[in-house]
Amino acid sequence: MKKQGKGIAAGFYPSGMSGGGDSSQAMVKVQPDGSAVVTVGSCDIGQGCKTIMAQITAEVLGIDYEAVKVVNDDTDNCPLSFGTFASRVTYVDGLATKMAAEDARRILFEVAAVMLECSEDELEAADSQIRVQGNPDKALSIGEVAGAGTFGMRKFILGLGHYMRDLAAMDPETCECDPFCTLAWAASYAEVEVDTETGEVDILRLVNSYDVGKAMNPTHLEGQIDGGATMGVGAAMSEDLHPFFPSLEFQPDNLGDYAIPTTMDVPDMESVIYECPSTNGPYGAKGIGEMTANTPGPAIVNAIHDAVGIWITNLPATPEKVLRALDAKGA
Repeated sequence: MKKQGKGIAAGFYPSGMSGGGDSSQAMVKVQPDGSAVVTVGSCDIGQGCKTIMAQITAEVLGIDYEAVKVVNDDTDNCPLSFGTFASRVTYVDGLATKMAAEDARRILFEVAAVMLECSEDELEAADSQIRVQGNPDKALSIGEVAGAGTFGMRKFILGLGHYMRDLAAMDPETCECDPFCTLAWAASYAEVEVDTETGEVDILRLVNSYDVGKAMNPTHLEGQIDGGATMGVGAAMSEDLHPFFPSLEFQPDNLGDYAIPTTMDVPDMESVIYECPSTNGPYGAKGIGEMTANTPGPAIVNAIHDAVGIWITNLPATPEKVLRALDAKGA
């Protein structure tokens, strides 16, 4: 007999290391042709680090995204970054990059103020120009300003940024503290079908909703949510790891033998992006990288319980575990 059930799960996740002290630096150099080079220490592991840092730089400098190059391929030559982990890169490196781009823009404004015979406070950067606010005819291209600054005024148009949240101080009387840079929220909804004769579980539908703060790149976000959800499905349904697996001799010892969900195993999925801006993230952004794999599993387990009234207390929910739980329930 096949029975269907529904389940939900919710959670939250911080960006960066709890307690403070999480550090990243960035450099933004504006070239004489008006393009920019961003140098950061966090590597891109598929989550889109290069894209986001380029977008932030382009936004601050008012230039095209295509005019920004991101360098993060050698920790010997790159500024300090604590690394690509803890769902921290968009938040921590993003803030450092924004600071560096603003510092570079400050130098550009110094040069442009002389060229346009105005004060720096009157200037804005947009549409690949530096112009007087409210007077679009009084403008220079970024390339003109950068070229004049580099060769005419002998300036090195290099902006520096360093973000590190202060350590969370604890109230000695109440023990209250604020250990998180920011919190992102998550929820997953699952529909499953359980075969009570074979113990097989078929995931019919999976909806994943995430509070991302600000969707810096919605397409990337949807890909990250779908990818994380697929990892969550693998952990929930098929990935049995030591020490819970009976013996190390049966463990895969290479990625070729490690079975993860393929496109044939992915259920009907829907990604829902919710924006509740962080008060201190870059443009309100939060980090959601890791938690995208966290809520699908509990939602699936709850749906199994709704369908057949059993609790799977350790993952994955293999047919054997489902049948043993059904037998125990019957007994």
